[in-house]
Amino acid sequence: MLHRRPPALWVAIILLVLFGAANAVGGLWLITLGGSWYYAFAALGFFATAGLLWARRPAALWVYALFLAGTLVWALWEVGFDWWPLAARGDVIFLLGLLLLTPWVTRALFVPDVRAAMDGTEAPPSPLRGGGLALTLSLGLVLVVAVSSWFTDLHAIEGRVPERTAAVPDAGIPDGEWHAYGRTGFGQRYSPLTEITPANVASLETAWTYETGDTKQPGDPVETTFEVTPLKIGDRLFLCTPHQNVIALDADTGAELWRYDPKIQGELALQHLTCRGLSYHAAAADAAATANAAAPAAAPAPDTAPAAAEAPAAPAGDPADPALPVAANTAPTASCGAKLFMPTADGRLIALNPDTGAVCADFGGGDGQIDLWSQMPNVNPGAYYSTSPVVVTANMIIVAGTVLDNVSTSEASGVIRGYDVDTGDLVWAWDSAKPDQTAPLPEGQTYTPNSPNSWSISSVDEALGMVYIPMGNQPPDQWGGNRSPEVERFSSSVVALDIASGTVRWVYQTVHHDLWDYDVPAQPSLIDLTVKGETVPALVQPTKQGELFVLDRRTGTPILPVVELPAPQGAAEGDFTAATQPKSALSFDPPELTGKDMWGATMFDQLACRIALAGLRYEGRFTPPSEEGSLVYPGNFGVFNWGGVAVDPARQIAFTTPTYLAFVSKLVPRADDTTLYVQDGGEKPEGALPSLNENFGAPYAVELSPFTSVLGLPCQAPPWGYVAAADLTTGKVLWQHKNGTVRDSSPIPLPFKMGVPNLGGPMMTASGVAFLSGTLDQYLRAYDVTTGEELWKGRLPAGGQATPMTYQGRDGSQYVLAIAGGHGSLGTKVGDSVIAYRLPKG
Repeated sequence: MLHRRPPALWVAIILLVLFGAANAVGGLWLITLGGSWYYAFAALGFFATAGLLWARRPAALWVYALFLAGTLVWALWEVGFDWWPLAARGDVIFLLGLLLLTPWVTRALFVPDVRAAMDGTEAPPSPLRGGGLALTLSLGLVLVVAVSSWFTDLHAIEGRVPERTAAVPDAGIPDGEWHAYGRTGFGQRYSPLTEITPANVASLETAWTYETGDTKQPGDPVETTFEVTPLKIGDRLFLCTPHQNVIALDADTGAELWRYDPKIQGELALQHLTCRGLSYHAAAADAAATANAAAPAAAPAPDTAPAAAEAPAAPAGDPADPALPVAANTAPTASCGAKLFMPTADGRLIALNPDTGAVCADFGGGDGQIDLWSQMPNVNPGAYYSTSPVVVTANMIIVAGTVLDNVSTSEASGVIRGYDVDTGDLVWAWDSAKPDQTAPLPEGQTYTPNSPNSWSISSVDEALGMVYIPMGNQPPDQWGGNRSPEVERFSSSVVALDIASGTVRWVYQTVHHDLWDYDVPAQPSLIDLTVKGETVPALVQPTKQGELFVLDRRTGTPILPVVELPAPQGAAEGDFTAATQPKSALSFDPPELTGKDMWGATMFDQLACRIALAGLRYEGRFTPPSEEGSLVYPGNFGVFNWGGVAVDPARQIAFTTPTYLAFVSKLVPRADDTTLYVQDGGEKPEGALPSLNENFGAPYAVELSPFTSVLGLPCQAPPWGYVAAADLTTGKVLWQHKNGTVRDSSPIPLPFKMGVPNLGGPMMTASGVAFLSGTLDQYLRAYDVTTGEELWKGRLPAGGQATPMTYQGRDGSQYVLAIAGGHGSLGTKVGDSVIAYRLPKG
């Protein structure tokens, strides 16, 4: 009779049966959905091996060797020499094969008194004998393929940026300064500084670190973020914090010079709490000095911080509006030459003296502020404000703002307003629902509620007299059955408005009848391009769906070709879909996902992702939202988001950071305007925080979630993030490389370079170095713009979801500045650090 089975053999048998059962159930389910038959065959391989092990037959090793080899052939056919997808398909099978080769298993397959009679065998199998040798060879073949795949990058585009040097127009500010979010109103994120080069950037070291003390507090929304790009004017840096403090630092030492707290109203209906940056207006004398390439006047750095940080608290508020604090009650100054403008979460725009941090009492009718809730419908403090810096020109301030997204159909207006830069008086108001009426509204009237808004950063060309506004959508994002013709025209578009009057000069729509939250998310970058031997003033508009539309910024006509492609049809009841959607010749739109693209830590969650994909509605990038659930890819996180791109006006290229994450959108029918349908459980917000995605007043609420496995990993295979360079005159992608590691995203901090998502923009310098800090791992990285090679990285103390900048100090050194504050929605580590780097002195 057979000897008793040892524990190791039982373990192997149990694992094989469990694995076989999982593949049998999942594999048959997948077959019914039209998916791969492999998993059903894999179940047979597991079961056959388990049965032979139970019978203690050495043939089990032969069967498993063939099963392993067959799996390898299938995996190579699906994904080639791509390590991470290969690992998901074969890791469990490979490890179980190693277990089967252990002596505890192989010796159990040999019972002398029985096997000799039945098989004529005289010795047990081993890794070098019989079926064990066959399994050893199969395992070795798998190992060779795996190691080979480590040195193969199927996702890379190798190339070089040409060394051309087009004429670069004068930016109008000193080379060592940074006067606007994108350095200038052109939004290029390009500095003419050249001290830091590809040859020496690896020597960067920390010059100083400053901690703001502003971190997430109880009652804050999930998306409380430190996304600021500081300004550098004279010898000072100016920044704002998530809780709206404004801080001035000495640019060489990081010493705090002053701090202003606007005392924002509490209990706000906030979806986001952030400040991406401040805006600056030079005094008349400073502007003249700038025109002569001299730095704007700024007070010398004092040894200690002025008393502005100790300013008395504001009283209860303006008697005319008790809910709204008055900025001028906090350490005002009678008059300001130069001004900093700070938008607040309770709906104000405050003017500050950059020398002292004092409020400019001569602005805003003596209050030192503009009330952005003035003549707004549906007043709900926190539900509207400018998360991004306002546009400042010689004579005007242009203010846009975010409204609550997917909360209700009764939100504030997305109106864009132009104010006098000296007095704060309203000059014009562009309401996209009434685009031809830009005069200020008569007293007692309000702007159109729920109209498309602009939450991102705008650009300006004062010579052409236009401000360029990236527009969002009308809430709710995923249903548009009641949108007006005006809403249809301006949603998800870039709009050029006349600076002086607010009238529309041109509009270019990037998505027709947007049902996917494909807001135009990024600041347009303005650059002069050489096209067919002529200089053309261009605008580069990144989009969430991966397009870079390159337009003539005078007229909005495409410079690079744009085609209209047929789009999937079949919207929800009462809605419709556009027949076609635009695609630019310069596009980072990813290929459509298939079952082969599904991924996981093991074959089991990879199988589950295949089943999930097959169960969703998915017909490509513009698959309409549905009640059964639709896959949205690229998702509303966007191939590009508010970080945008950096452009080099000399080499006429864009440095980009494409990100790829799929999302699932599911419409939930609403029976009334009060019931919570998607936040009826533990996600219900507390206090004044809004109920996101409920869409009160619309026919549907919406469930939105990343397309992930049961383990929380993306269902789509990596890479999920890249850096890439593109020629803006031809539309050609010159090089592309996966970027970032999972060190700070996985339970075990292993620095696997899988290519991770990015949120926060890049910055370039004239010396050919680019910087980026927005990846999910906590690093500031430097790249060679010519080749895309990563040249250096510096560890950050928290997530770096902001756009870095660079400047020149008093000592003549070039500094690179990074913000490490984390991001609530991404789950990166929260912090409050401002870190400056420079090359070693001497």
